[in-house]
Parts: sequence; structure tokens; C-alpha cells
Amino acid sequence: MIIYGSVVSPFVRKLLGFLGEKGIAFELKGVGIGDPDPGFRAASPLGKMPAMDDDGFLLADSSAIIQYIEAKYPEPALIPADPQERGRVIWWEEFGDTVFAACSGKMFFNRIVAPKFLGREGDLAAAALAESEELPKLLAYLESAIPASGFLVGDRLTLADLAVASPLMNFRHCGACIDPATHPKIAAWSEAILSRPSMAPWIEKEERMMAKVLG
Repeated sequence: MIIYGSVVSPFVRKLLGFLGEKGIAFELKGVGIGDPDPGFRAASPLGKMPAMDDDGFLLADSSAIIQYIEAKYPEPALIPADPQERGRVIWWEEFGDTVFAACSGKMFFNRIVAPKFLGREGDLAAAALAESEELPKLLAYLESAIPASGFLVGDRLTLADLAVASPLMNFRHCGACIDPATHPKIAAWSEAILSRPSMAPWIEKEERMMAKVLG
């Protein structure tokens, strides 16, 4: 299996953690925004990352790939069969992908991707607004929602944890780290998820890369 994407993408990061928790061997082929790599373009005609080539089966979008992987490799189950728990996992993935990652994207793209990778000025006002207006509300909600189990759904790791923890790395790159005094549950939960063996090696690689980019 080949996965196309960049380790700084929260969607790629989520998928890499998911594959790691499943114990599935894969090769990560690094690609960037607008990358002309023919394998990537064949798997993702719209240039959306991550993309996958699983022995000739091509698919793009992290959620689509994860549904495929869960169906093909059902154990260990990271999307519960219980209707209520499954619904909550789907909700948290949606929150991570379309709300949390969108907020981090406004900050990460405008402060880092645009100037460092694309060579143009980002919209710093939009980044500042996302940090001052959007992020506090999202963190307050997440802090209130993390249960005593230490996992977002049930008493074990699910896709929900991977999907919501992944964007936190992009906030961190922008200097918006989680304050344990203000958000103790998020701090403890995210540290536990991001330090798992499925995630930690990719986080370390990502941090080394970002240290070079940011000087």
C-alpha cells in the first residue's frame, strides 16, 4: 500500500495513525500542494491529500480511505459497531475534519504554508481572527466533552481520538499550544494520543521538518 501526502497535513496525520493502530504496512510517499507526481495524480485527480494506491485500487480523501480500510481490515475495530458509539465517532471525525482542522488551517496556511512553502504573503488578519475568536470556543467545547475514560468515545481508542487530536499539531506549529492550566483534560488526552506508537514516529519526523522550515 502506498499513501501519498504530507506529514504536516492533519488529514494525512489522522490516516497514518489509523493505519498504525491497524498494524497495516504501508509506504508514505511525500507530496505537496499541487504536486505533479503521476502516481498521486492518478490516485487523486483533484490533488486532494491523502491519496492511496492499494495494489492498484486508487482512492483519495482521508475519510473515504479510512472507511475502506475499516471494511477491509475490521480488527481492531476503530469505528464501533454500536449505533450510538458509531454515530458519535462519525460526529467527532466531522468535528476534527471540518471545524477543528478548518480553524487550524486558517492559522497554519496563512502563517506557515503561504510564506514558507508557496513564497507569498498569507492573510495574517484571518489567522489572528481564527486564533482569537474561533479557537477558544472550540477548545472550551472539547475540554467539556472529554470523558473520564480519557477517550472521546467509549473506554478505548477510536477514530474519534485520532481525528480530533491530529489538528492540534498544526495549532502547535503556529505557537498555539494547549495550556495545561486552562485546558487540563485536552492537554492530558492529546499527549496520550499523540505519543502512541502509531503517531509518535510521524510526529517526530514532522517536528524535525518544521524546525528546518521555521529556522
